Order: sequence, then structure tokens, then C-alpha cells
Amino acid sequence: MRSPLECSTGVSAVPRKRRALITGGAGFVGSHLCDRLLAEEYKVVCMDNLQTGVLDNISHIHDLDFEYIDHDVTLHINLPDKLDEIYHFASPASPVDFKRIPIAILKVGALGTHNALGLAKAHNARLMLASTSEVYGDPLEHPQQESYWGNVNSIGIRGVYDEAKRYAEAMTMAYHRYHGIDTRIVRIFNTYGPRTRLDDGRMVPNFIQQTLAGEPLTIYGEGTQTRSVQYVDDLIEGVLRLMYSLEAYPVNIGHPRELSVREIAEMVLEISGSKSGISYNPLPQDDPKQRCPDITRARELLAWEPRVPAEVGIRRTFEWFAGRHKRIEAS
Repeated sequence: MRSPLECSTGVSAVPRKRRALITGGAGFVGSHLCDRLLAEEYKVVCMDNLQTGVLDNISHIHDLDFEYIDHDVTLHINLPDKLDEIYHFASPASPVDFKRIPIAILKVGALGTHNALGLAKAHNARLMLASTSEVYGDPLEHPQQESYWGNVNSIGIRGVYDEAKRYAEAMTMAYHRYHGIDTRIVRIFNTYGPRTRLDDGRMVPNFIQQTLAGEPLTIYGEGTQTRSVQYVDDLIEGVLRLMYSLEAYPVNIGHPRELSVREIAEMVLEISGSKSGISYNPLPQDDPKQRCPDITRARELLAWEPRVPAEVGIRRTFEWFAGRHKRIEAS
């Protein structure tokens, strides 16, 4: 799937490659997006301050059309050369960060989004905001449609991330309506895959890390709470389809298959062959009881739906983590 290339004037002119900025490009999702856009023959600028991203995620990229810039997006962004698209994916997103760097999360949602939108305005570029299913909080609607306004505890531990993204969505729509900026908002549901942080703390990578360490898998509550998990390749395909669409309002991109936390833990144990077992702990504050997307709009507007079954994606992710684990042990 490909966006149209722009040409300079003249019948015989060679099409100009589109140039895209990815904020948070050295992060888990951002680095996969870098790979995909390069494969789509873009010029890619990856911007990251490495607060949660790592250079190892992009160390395999040796492409003349790839540029890395070490920069904090909460500070003014100045890129003089023409930009066609901006993917604003910068933001700590792991639950372990909510207590560790809460102010940074709020600043990137507010100041970072403001700076990215200002850059889009200056370049007349299309901007995509990476939002999240966390805007729905602990939802009272199930599955969650984009029209649902959410059930968020603004002063809870998770509130720094939830409200940062809700504010970012409001600012994106304000720039769209007031300044006429061409914007997109993708609401990303739980995504996993290779290059997830080793200390990410979210369910799938946490389970895998515990199996590799020979530790019991930690389940909060009884494990009956449900999640939807999507493989990163499916997410990236949905992101590009949304960017190339004409839809300015939020679109859910996630897997509609609902699994209990215990089912996912048992799946990881089976794939890994681990005999670690399961450890049960009290539920954290505001932990959602159900999280599952309604992807009707993605199907209708983008002709998109996830293709990678959880059993396949988790196996691929386990193999990547196992390889990293062996290299760390050997070093």
C-alpha cells in the first residue's frame, strides 16, 4: 500500500521521495514504523531523546534516506527541509513509567504535541497523533467505540498517561479545526512484538521475561480481566492505512479478539515450555477490567483488520526475547 509520490514541475521530472518525521522513532513502535516507511521509499527523520527509546532499535538501519536526530520534542522543533508527514509517536507508554517519570509523560503529551503540530503547520504537513486505548480509562462501555468518552481517574497513577493523550487529542483537533491542519488520530490498543523494552512492564513482555528468568508469571487479581493484544506488524499496517485515508477523527487500531489475562499467561507458558507457574497479586489502582476495541470504523474506512493470531505473534516475540536473553547472559 503506497501513498502517491509528489513530483516537481515538468513532465520528465523524477518523483520526489516523500519525507516523514517520526518522533519517538527509536522506541518500540516508532522503530518498526521507520522500517516500514523506508521500505515504502520514504526519506525518514527519526527524532528521539532516548528517555525510553534505545539506539539498538534502529542500529540495523543503514540507509542514505534515514536520519537520526537526538532531540526532546518538548523543546521547539526546527527542521528546515520540507516535511510531508509527521508521525507524533513520542511518549513513554509503559506502566512502569507512570510513577517513574510522570511529569515527562504529561509534558510530551502537551508541549510535545504542541511543537509537533506547530511544525506540521509550518511545513503544511499531514500529522498523525499516536493516541491510545487508555483514553477510555476503565471503560463502562464494551467493546469500546471511538464515540465513547471514557471513564478516567484524572488524579490516579495512570491519569498522567491517560490525560496526556486525551489532551493531545483535543489539541490535535483544535489545530485541525482552527488552523486547517491535515491530521489523523490513531487509538492504539495493547501492542507487542520484537523490540519491546526488556523492562516494559506490560503484560506480554513481562510474562515472557519472567519465563526466561524462571520466575512465576505475575497476574494481578484473579486473571479474569480481559485484554486484546495485537502484533506490531498489524498495527503498522493500520497506521499507514489511516495516514493515507481522509479520516480526521480517531480510529481504533487493535485486535478484537478478547482474551483473559490468565489465558495469555497460559499461552506464554505453553509457547516457552516453562514450568514457572503463576503468582497472583492484588489489582493495581484503576486497572481496567475489560479492554477490547470495536474496529468497525477501521474495517469500513480502511479495509483493515489484524492478520496475526496471538499464538503466532507471541511465539515470534518470545523468540526475539530469548535471543536477547542469551546475548545478555553471554556478555
